[in-house]
Amino acid sequence: MSTGSKRQANFELLRIVAMFMIISLHYMVKGGAATPFPFIARENPAGVIAWLIEAFCIIAVNCYVLISGYFLVESAWKPGRAVSLVLQVLFYSLLIPVFLLLTGVVLTGDLDLYNWIGFAFPFGTEHYWFATAYLVMYLFVPFLAAGMRRMKKRELQILLAMLFAFFSLEKTILPVYLATDRYGYDFGWFLCLIVAAGYIRLYGISWLEKRSHAVGGYVLSSLLIWLFAMASNALGSEIETFIHYANMLYTYNHLLCFAGAVSLFYVFKNLRIREGRFAEIVRRLAPYTFGVYLLHEHILVRYEWMKWLGVEKVKESFLFVPHLILCVLAVYAVGTAVDFVRAWVFARAAAAAGRMSRQPGM
Repeated sequence: MSTGSKRQANFELLRIVAMFMIISLHYMVKGGAATPFPFIARENPAGVIAWLIEAFCIIAVNCYVLISGYFLVESAWKPGRAVSLVLQVLFYSLLIPVFLLLTGVVLTGDLDLYNWIGFAFPFGTEHYWFATAYLVMYLFVPFLAAGMRRMKKRELQILLAMLFAFFSLEKTILPVYLATDRYGYDFGWFLCLIVAAGYIRLYGISWLEKRSHAVGGYVLSSLLIWLFAMASNALGSEIETFIHYANMLYTYNHLLCFAGAVSLFYVFKNLRIREGRFAEIVRRLAPYTFGVYLLHEHILVRYEWMKWLGVEKVKESFLFVPHLILCVLAVYAVGTAVDFVRAWVFARAAAAAGRMSRQPGM
């Protein structure tokens, strides 16, 4: 994410915005503001607004992976980055339950052996599905990057078309459950996004280079997700298939979600941020975004923070909108502070390990 030694502030800003969106998604779905389909819109108009906000935020995870793919396709693969990811995940997975036990938020009897196995092996148990999918994706990156650099443009276009036909097109047009559809919650979809990001880096999409096209693509994709979902919700009381279709619109591998993510990616790709205080603040905050995710999505925290912040009291009224904004800012701020401490601890540990390795006889 850097030019020379500096990270590009526009992409770092997209990373921050994407994390705000991800927290918002969790607030609305897990907190209950986005009323599950089917629901009667006139009896719960706040739910309609929640799904509208959801439609504009659902592209966040795809954007996060597109950022990685855009740079990984032309950068050296580093096994140390995979190790760093594993250690960061373990830091949160293991220490959060310890902290909650020490503070009395969780009682010893609440956790059994199965829970601790999940904390100790968060990747195999998909404690954090995103971390698992991202790690496996990263292990495949050197093969994908080398292959994409050797392929001709036409060959890469054909590959992309075939990948998206399997992972996205089928589930977009067929109103039935597909056994192979993981809704984008797996490394297979992330590999598709890496290939798409690689294509953007190598060849670009000329139509989206114009800012109005990119902004329009994002807004239109988001609105279509919402409009089709609301129409399907209205029809769902009569035909159950429409409820399935409404839910599928809000999945990462739906074509509209992908189109919106690529469009927003282009908005930020071509955004020029002047060097100065704002750019430096963005660069300082962005590295801690993954820690924000790991903190608020820990299995012992992911449903509790909404209770701590009182989401239940406002979820069916329009007050959820300002409450959502305050909660997202609070979660992001706390998560950033905690990951700052984690990064400081890791830096100190690495420095101590380095000094020990340089001592005679070591």
